[in-house]
Amino acid sequence: MRIGGLGKTLEQWCEEIQEEKNKADGWERKFQEVQTRNEALEKSLSENRKEKGKLKGRVAELERSLHQYRNQNFAIELRASLSKIEEMKERIEELESTLQNCEIRIEYLETNENHQNEQLHDFQNQVRNRDDIMGEAVVQIREVADHLQTLAVQANTLSVKYELESNRGQELASLLRKIRVLRIRAKPYL
Repeated sequence: MRIGGLGKTLEQWCEEIQEEKNKADGWERKFQEVQTRNEALEKSLSENRKEKGKLKGRVAELERSLHQYRNQNFAIELRASLSKIEEMKERIEELESTLQNCEIRIEYLETNENHQNEQLHDFQNQVRNRDDIMGEAVVQIREVADHLQTLAVQANTLSVKYELESNRGQELASLLRKIRVLRIRAKPYL
C-alpha cells in the first residue's frame, strides 16, 4: 500500500533507512581505522623523538670524547670518532626527515578525520530525518485505518437499514460491504 504523498511503501522506507544506517556504520568503521592509524603514527613519532634525543646525547658525548682525544693526540681513535659522529649526524638528519614526514602525515589524517566526522554527522542527520518522516507516515496510516474502522461501523448500520429496500439501497449496501472489506485490510495497521 503506497503512503499518500510520499511515493514509497513502508517497506521501501525501512530498506532506505537500513541502507543509510549501514552507510553510517561503514563511516564509523573508517573513522575507527583512521583513529587507530593516527595513534600508531603518534606512537612512532614519540619513539623517533626519543631516539633523536638519545642520538643528540650520544653526539654530545662523542664530541667531548673527540676533544679529549685531540688533547691526548690519539689520531687513530680520533678518526674513528669523527666517522662515528658523521654517521650519527646522517642518522639524525634521516630521523628529522622521517619525523617531518610523520608530522605531515598526521596533519593529513587529522584533516581527513575531520572530513569523515562531518560526513558521519550528515549521515546521522539524514537517518534521523528519515526516521521522523517514517513516524509521520505511520501516524497517518493509523489515522486512515482508524477512520476506516469508523466508516465500517457506520456501513454496517446503513447496510442493515437499506439492504431490504430499493435497488438503490442494495447498491448502497454493496458499497458498504466494500468499506467493511477495507476495514479488515486496515486492521494490521492499527
